[in-house]
Amino acid sequence: MNITAVVIVAIVCWAIVELFSSRNKKAPKNQDFSALQKELAGLKDRVQTLEKIVIDENYDLKKQFDDLKD
Repeated sequence: MNITAVVIVAIVCWAIVELFSSRNKKAPKNQDFSALQKELAGLKDRVQTLEKIVIDENYDLKKQFDDLKD
C-alpha cells in the first residue's frame, strides 16, 4: 500500500512540473510582449482615427460614393 501512495505522489508531482514547464514555454518573451504592446497602441490610435472620421458630422458616405460614380 505504501508503494501505491508513493507512485501516486510521484505522478502528481510529475504532472505539476509538466504543467508549470509548459506554461513557461508558452509565455511570450519580454521582447515579444513589448512589441505586441507597441503594435496594440498603434492599432488603438488607428481605430480612434477611424472613429473620428465615421462619426464626423461632415462625413457623408453616400455623397462620396455618388462623386466616385461621376
